[in-house]
Amino acid sequence: MLKNFLADLHIHTCLSPCADIDMSPCRIIDKAVETGLDIIAVTDHNSGENIEVTARLAEARGITLLSGLEITSYEEVHILALFKDTGSALQMQDIVYRSLPAGENDERLYGHQLVVNEVDEILGFNRRLLITATSMNASNIVNTIRSLGGLSIASHIDRETFSVISQLGFIPEELNFDALEISALMTKERAAGIFQGLNRFPWVSFSDAHRIEDIGKRSTIFRMRERSFEGIEQALKDREDIVWC
Repeated sequence: MLKNFLADLHIHTCLSPCADIDMSPCRIIDKAVETGLDIIAVTDHNSGENIEVTARLAEARGITLLSGLEITSYEEVHILALFKDTGSALQMQDIVYRSLPAGENDERLYGHQLVVNEVDEILGFNRRLLITATSMNASNIVNTIRSLGGLSIASHIDRETFSVISQLGFIPEELNFDALEISALMTKERAAGIFQGLNRFPWVSFSDAHRIEDIGKRSTIFRMRERSFEGIEQALKDREDIVWC
């Protein structure tokens, strides 16, 4: 029997330089519970160093967590990479780290990149240039995600920056995304009019939260037998078992 599970699979922690510093894993999980979310994903820019702590907190509170990153391609396309387990996500992180440019984050320009524990204590600062593009092109990123058993979702395709449409003008055939994300700023009706030529892909929509108050403001309902990575993977294949609201 299929059940409805509410998911927000695009959430940034305080590790992302553009996120508020109060986006700690602890507060994210508190807000997810308050909002009634069943499944969330932590998707920091080019890094997964706050995944493990968020996973422990999520499990304790009955929230299912998907391990993820939001990777910036050479063309400056944002791509969500979602994985079944932390190990696969950290493998992806290692590949991404090797493709980041040399240099250190300038906190005055880009913001802090905080690695924290379960009680909001700062364990360290990520000094890499997480805000920037990697040397991997979009096709390479999608193929690498798939090789690690993950799902690739084109981030906020309706945005005028950092989307596959804004950067490439179209979606090449070799970019075989598992889904396209519509941002929280776009209505379903407007998206249907603008992107009707992209119906070969399933569509989802998430909050892309950088602030606590935005978590769950846009989410997607997945109809599944159980809340799991495999359930979401199957729902994306079936397509009719997805409703975003």
